[in-house]
Amino acid sequence: MQAKKRYLLVSLGACLLLFAYLWGLQIGEFHHQHQHQHLYRVSQSQIALRQGWPEWTDSFNTYLDGGEQEEDEPHLHHQHVSPRERREVRNNIYKSRRCRMDTCFDLGLCQRGFKVYVYPLQKGDKISESYQKILAAIEESRFHTTDPGEACLFVLSIDTLDRDQLSIQYIHNLKTKIQSLPLWNDGRNHLIFNLYSGTWPDYTEELGFDIGQAILAKASIDVDNFRPNFDVSIPLFSKDHPQKGGEKGYLTLNNVPPSRKYLLVFKGKRYLTGIGSETRNALYHVHNGEDIILLTTCKHGKDWEKHKDARCDRDNEEYSK
Repeated sequence: MQAKKRYLLVSLGACLLLFAYLWGLQIGEFHHQHQHQHLYRVSQSQIALRQGWPEWTDSFNTYLDGGEQEEDEPHLHHQHVSPRERREVRNNIYKSRRCRMDTCFDLGLCQRGFKVYVYPLQKGDKISESYQKILAAIEESRFHTTDPGEACLFVLSIDTLDRDQLSIQYIHNLKTKIQSLPLWNDGRNHLIFNLYSGTWPDYTEELGFDIGQAILAKASIDVDNFRPNFDVSIPLFSKDHPQKGGEKGYLTLNNVPPSRKYLLVFKGKRYLTGIGSETRNALYHVHNGEDIILLTTCKHGKDWEKHKDARCDRDNEEYSK
């Protein structure tokens, strides 16, 4: 009898353990299904939300040209730049530095052809002689249109060439003037020209306004801030540069390569410090005095003699000839 009792007790204990085990599995399965259903509902709600987003969110990866994943931080390495100026540069220039043609330019406006609209000059606005030449070249071309409704590209009549605050051609309150334009649209399909930016000796490329999604055609643009396949690098030209290349018949030969005495000629200031100094200080390596003539002077800025090097006297003499 005692053996049978022990056997019954062991069997009962085993049944209890088996029941507890099965009950635990059922509870775990219930939690798993509940969690799965919750995640399914969340994912379905996210899908429904995304379906309501604009289509342009799917092309977000096109901002990252070539897989670039760096943060939107400007490259400023000038010891004279204050923290306030750094913040302003970030806010004004680099907010849309990942713009590309397929993300910040509406190609749909160009389906009827490439037409360029120049904003009419507002009363009281003054523009430099150089910017007048740029606008005149556009308005005299076959691409110009006076109808903004058929335009593919928009060009400001507000002079943005010289953004050096020490210049007499610097235009104040430019940010308010540009953002008040009815067709501005955060700069989309707009082209902005600039030759000078910032102030000596740093020249931080500060324009004083947010270019938004506009294309920037700029001289001496920093390679770190240049937006590939979007911005345009243009040469730095003086106000004396002719708008047109001479009268008809001026070009008498079309030889390639041209049969000229000089292959390359440059005459300008050699920056001893600051942006551009490394490049222009190396020009003498290319100068050969025969078909490549590169003349530079050290006389730039009020304290240029403090940074004078061993080549300055010779360079200044050749420059003055």
